[in-house]
Amino acid sequence: MKRNIIKVDKKPEILRKKRVAAYARVSSGKDAMLHSLSAQVSYYSEMIQSHISWEYVGVYADEALTGTKDNRTQFQQMLEDCRKGKVDMIITKSISRFARNTVTMLETVRELKTYNVEVYFEKENIYSLSGDGELMLTILSSFAQEESLSVSENCKWRIRNQFKEGRPSSTTILGYKLVDGKLEIVPEEANVVKMIFLDYLSGMGKTAIMKKLIEKSVPTKLGGAWSDGAIYTILRNEKYAGNLLLQKTFNQNHMNKKKCKNNGELAKYYVKSSHEAIIESEMFEKVQEEIKRRADYKESNKGSKQEYPFTGKLTCMGCGKTYRRKINNSGTKYAKPVWICTTFNNFGKENCDSKHVPESVLLNITAEVLNLQEFDNDAFKEQIKEIRISSPNTLVYIFKDGHIITRTWEHKSRKNSWSEEKKKEARERELKRREALCKKQ
Repeated sequence: MKRNIIKVDKKPEILRKKRVAAYARVSSGKDAMLHSLSAQVSYYSEMIQSHISWEYVGVYADEALTGTKDNRTQFQQMLEDCRKGKVDMIITKSISRFARNTVTMLETVRELKTYNVEVYFEKENIYSLSGDGELMLTILSSFAQEESLSVSENCKWRIRNQFKEGRPSSTTILGYKLVDGKLEIVPEEANVVKMIFLDYLSGMGKTAIMKKLIEKSVPTKLGGAWSDGAIYTILRNEKYAGNLLLQKTFNQNHMNKKKCKNNGELAKYYVKSSHEAIIESEMFEKVQEEIKRRADYKESNKGSKQEYPFTGKLTCMGCGKTYRRKINNSGTKYAKPVWICTTFNNFGKENCDSKHVPESVLLNITAEVLNLQEFDNDAFKEQIKEIRISSPNTLVYIFKDGHIITRTWEHKSRKNSWSEEKKKEARERELKRREALCKKQ
């Protein structure tokens, strides 16, 4: 019997390399910690790339205050890459580096398991996809969470004991530096503090002082931009008069480390003449009295302050701040109300390049969007949740029922508004200006 033999050509199967990434985290911005983070990144990069059957994906590294996952951008990016199928295995130093919260740990590991992504914890020698991996992780991450709580409580005890002794634990304040537990003056910063106090007593407001500092390119202590809130904090800070009020704030818990104002939950400690003052006591008290006077005046006029329909309803899509009402050409016959982005108004176009919107435009377009003959405030409040303003000249109406309507508008052409009457007025003004110049000559 003749056998029917068929040759089948089969290409040898090529084994795909395992795509491996690493995750590293340190808990603070201190130089030693940042050096540790750099060392971890180098270590994992060399380790993964030296493994012949692994493909190097990268090292995700966070400098974070806590082990919670929401405030760790690189951790979130790593999870996103796992969801996209870019990673097969993650290597990390320990459970506490990955997450200190047991629930967060298990939720993350279980989610990664659905994408067939394994996590290897070096210190504990645990592979998350192994048979007893989840059980061991549950037990050990609980220990890590308790250890975190213990460390937090020890730190609290140490800091509160320092407060009882009248010593600050740490501080970052314009005008001072902490040396051996005592505040010492930084002369160039102290001059800025004195200027702020003098300007306030001369009648300047917090926003005006803020603008002055920005125009002079005066740096803040922690970097970033000046704000009127920062000015208020400086004016109210008793440290500038040479005194210390300790434990003004406290952390909500050891996991999220949210800072809360101490409204009597814990004891406060007031230390008089604890260090050299930048501001004399008499001046400091005058500033406190002026702050109260302005606050009382504002409160007494609060009821008479006119409310406008668009207050709190207009949001700048460029910077996220709200718009405020302003009168252009105030005091002249050309005065007209416009709505302007708070950031643009306070800090200029370098920080937000938004444009103002004439109030007449807002009234007309809003009436059109609501299918009304003219603007009706009650209908506006009842139906519109928010108006988002984006460039170029776009109004996005967000209704309370969820639907959205977008409208665009244009600035009125100067050519079209340049009537014969206005031309005549302009000619007369120019003639008067030239006559005045001739008389001076």
